[in-house]
Amino acid sequence: MKKLVILGGGHAHVEVLRQFGLRRLDGVQITLVSPDRHMAYSGMLPGLVAGHYTFEQCHIDLQPLAQYAGARLLLAHARALDAARRVVRLDDGSELDYDVASIDVGSVPLAQEIAGVADYAIPVKPVRGFLAAWDTLQARALAGELRAVAVVGGGAGGVEVLLAMQHRLAQPTLRIVPQYHLVTDTPQLLSQHASGARTVMERNLARKHVTIHRALRVTRVEAKVLIGCDAHQREQRINIDAVVWVTGAAAPAWLACSGLALDSKKFININKYLQSYSHGEVFAAGDCATIEGAAYPKSGVYAVRQGPVLAENLRRALLGEDNGGSGSGSALLAYTPQKNALALISTGERHAIASWGALSFHGNWVWRLKDRIDQAFMNKYRNLN
Repeated sequence: MKKLVILGGGHAHVEVLRQFGLRRLDGVQITLVSPDRHMAYSGMLPGLVAGHYTFEQCHIDLQPLAQYAGARLLLAHARALDAARRVVRLDDGSELDYDVASIDVGSVPLAQEIAGVADYAIPVKPVRGFLAAWDTLQARALAGELRAVAVVGGGAGGVEVLLAMQHRLAQPTLRIVPQYHLVTDTPQLLSQHASGARTVMERNLARKHVTIHRALRVTRVEAKVLIGCDAHQREQRINIDAVVWVTGAAAPAWLACSGLALDSKKFININKYLQSYSHGEVFAAGDCATIEGAAYPKSGVYAVRQGPVLAENLRRALLGEDNGGSGSGSALLAYTPQKNALALISTGERHAIASWGALSFHGNWVWRLKDRIDQAFMNKYRNLN
């Protein structure tokens, strides 16, 4: 019996499990390894923070999904992978051997090496830790202990999280209304989106009295102070009671010792078949991997699109239809990232901004469109029968 080990319950892997449930493959033992039973859908996380959704509405329960796929779910952290031995080591010291492995473990926040970040900043990933910290922040706000909040990260994720927190904490019962700071090391916000979307978001932030710190590179975080260096190499200090870290993606540290081919940023180097360049029996998708020669952002939108291709290629690899794991992938399906992806950026309330290529539009109707798209995605993994 062949063994398929699926590391992580990410956006691509939930589709892999659904596809294996739709078309069971005999003679294969499937093991899903995930530290959490519930996978947070990133597109709905700001809505959860803002109070528009419940936990259940924006999380996929991996237990029934694994059962549907005929897989066993191990609630554990993958701590190491030995590609030469085809073994995964878990946090309890046990090992899993595999014939084929698939990795979709996401990323970790960038710049954790900055002094004080690990001690004082709240990273948005892993989501479980962030949501626990968010509960604490809400309690501090109700107790009047939250006067200033900073969010580091000027991309869509940072802006959405800040506005979602502000919306949720806009309660008349608060003795002190927190001030909000948005910190980015780039000259402009939403640098990967349409100029019209940036303009609308800038107006939105100004109307909500959010202070924007542009081209400010954070150099240190202390208990009550965020310290950075501006474009003129001058030190800037921002007094804060909490800082949330929503910067770019970095690779999980354990990949560096896996023996897999990695790119310059230590992400798994894969070909257009989502297959490791160095080990053809290993596949990867989502933020933890990079397709050589393809330029696209680390975004859940792309991981979702990779899911069906990954599922089919894993099936073919298990059936021996990939040239024996040589990496050439001649019998495998190719994944081509779309040139433009529709981005729907929420603004706290039930309102959103759309960005697609050079086009942008906004309104309450955009939020309703986003909600319909998100709900349709989630329903695929709830209504398994």
